Amino acid sequence: MPTSLAVAELQVRDGGVLLLLDGTESSWIDLGDPTHLDFEYHQQMDAALGALWGEGRLRAVHLGGAGCALARAWDASRPGSTQTAVEVDAVLADRVRQWFDLPRSPRLRIRVGDAAQVVLHLRGGQWDVVVRDVFAAGRVPPRCATTQFLAACRAALAPRGLYLANVACPPRERAGADLARTREIFGGVLVVGDAAVVRGRRPGNLVVVARAEPLTPREAQAVERAVRRLPLPVRTWEAHDPALPQG
Repeated sequence: MPTSLAVAELQVRDGGVLLLLDGTESSWIDLGDPTHLDFEYHQQMDAALGALWGEGRLRAVHLGGAGCALARAWDASRPGSTQTAVEVDAVLADRVRQWFDLPRSPRLRIRVGDAAQVVLHLRGGQWDVVVRDVFAAGRVPPRCATTQFLAACRAALAPRGLYLANVACPPRERAGADLARTREIFGGVLVVGDAAVVRGRRPGNLVVVARAEPLTPREAQAVERAVRRLPLPVRTWEAHDPALPQG
């Protein structure tokens, strides 16, 4: 079925619904358990958040909405949270509310707009978590990986707030440039991922975990332990590790 910018397809299987946009897997919604996250990078973001933020409600903005699987999971696991998803595709933003049992406003607001523009107008210091999960044709749009964009994400965060970003790899050069700009803006940066993806041996996703101030060794170790306990264990890298993609 057509949306504003793509063709959406829903595949029902294994107790959930897979949303594809132009043939690319975009979101997985577990119909029975909203806390179940099927995509590995969602699991990694959730694990990092738990390690650094702990339990309890939060204020989160998701730059890139699609099926809002991560926001739906956090609403269920962190009652009292308030979240906003920014989705550029107006028809998709309307239809996901029809298709899925998403939380209503004010628990989850879906705002139609270009993330690169919306982020510039987020109220400073308002958000505990900013998630960047914006893709077009399988890549992060360049306008969502600029120093201006990243600086706006940092400005939107509350003290000790977290920036969580989904980075496609390959292309390694683009992923490396994204990481380099993130290091310029944020004082503390970790990269979570499978070693084969980090080293370019297979395609996949990397998760960037960042905040304004540096992470302590204990905090970095807590993230490492959390992601190693996932169903598909991964590991972390410090921001300047030479094994990471370089820009």
